[in-house]
Amino acid sequence: MEQKNLVPKRRFKEFQNAPAWEKRKLVDLCTTFTDGDWIEAKDQSDNGIRLIQTGNVGVNEFIDKADKSKWITEDTFNRLNCSEVYPGDILISRLPEPAGRACIVPNFEKRMITAVDCTIVRTSDECNKKYLVQYLSSESYFKSVNNFLAGGTRQRISRSNLANFIVPLPSKPEQKKIGAVLDRLDNLITLHQRKLEKMKALKSAYLSEMFPAEGERVPKRRFAGFTQPWERRKFIELLDVKDGIRRGPFGSALKKDLFVPKSDYVVYEQQNAIYDKWETRYYITKEKFEELHKFVLSEGDFIMSGAGTIGRIAKVPKGIKKGVFNQALIRFKINPELTDSNYFLEWIRSNEMQRKFTGSNPGSAMTNLVPMSEVKEWVISLPSLAEQKKIGDFFAELSDIITLHQRKLEKLQNIKKAYLNEMFV
Repeated sequence: MEQKNLVPKRRFKEFQNAPAWEKRKLVDLCTTFTDGDWIEAKDQSDNGIRLIQTGNVGVNEFIDKADKSKWITEDTFNRLNCSEVYPGDILISRLPEPAGRACIVPNFEKRMITAVDCTIVRTSDECNKKYLVQYLSSESYFKSVNNFLAGGTRQRISRSNLANFIVPLPSKPEQKKIGAVLDRLDNLITLHQRKLEKMKALKSAYLSEMFPAEGERVPKRRFAGFTQPWERRKFIELLDVKDGIRRGPFGSALKKDLFVPKSDYVVYEQQNAIYDKWETRYYITKEKFEELHKFVLSEGDFIMSGAGTIGRIAKVPKGIKKGVFNQALIRFKINPELTDSNYFLEWIRSNEMQRKFTGSNPGSAMTNLVPMSEVKEWVISLPSLAEQKKIGDFFAELSDIITLHQRKLEKLQNIKKAYLNEMFV
């Protein structure tokens, strides 16, 4: 490698004129570089010294599965001559997924060991551990690891190959600056992840409590001012009288001979209902579009996944391309005189309705859907339009907050990815 290649694309100003980075073997940057211990089920106990497993090692993240923790006694520790893991050590998982991922061990105020497929790394004074664990999270590093994977169905990287990995190494002050900046970014990402998870959990709880259970007419949680029992209605009454429910055309599978390389008319797929995204892969001619006019998607329609992960639903937004929906989707057109749009969306997403559609827990991967002829006859509980609007607006606001956190999180993750690509040689 030429000397000019040992300078990163992105560098802090105070190091612009600093010397080029060195190339060092990973093992040479460590005072300890050893594997964990082979601990069999018979060696484990209910308490004592904690056994850190490969599943606890994330990409620059320690995943604390406290409810699944495993332990050994001190007698077993001594009998097997185990290698102790200390807070601040780096653990590298040599198993996927992905192989080579690493994290810093937090302080649990308990003694610890680790599994044989984890390598224990204790850095020397010349290597900043936050810098090192960030490098061990970079795309270029993982690409290198993939070149050394070996084994059967569950490939791994050997400790000897890992030891010889070349680490680009700047001066100790530059290492410290890189590690600190990326560590702060990780903390921001974790903060937004927690906020997002909290809001999703809150919404899930409300979805369980703000719609009545099957056969009931009053929900557990209700806005002030609404006291009347919900009405009993058939599902079909909530829908447009002319074209309330329709499943997509194209038979049992997408027929490739119907599609053209490019046109102004598209085919919407299951991913649009599940992920609420509107990118498309398939195009049809104007003639085919007009032939399938009964299957056109319009603003305000609802499309629900009718195959795979059944029951996921999205509202068709403004400004989508002219198009029809495929055979894996079901379209609903609601009756606006009886049904509020936001309410309908979140009602279908509620735990009770998801169970009714799938016959299972929400989000389960299913291969069968309740027949639409049966769905039409379902007897459901329906509040007044005023209460529907209150519920619908409440969930729409929650969804907006969730989307905001999701976008912030994605932005931070993209910044981190860019920095990892540009701040290391």
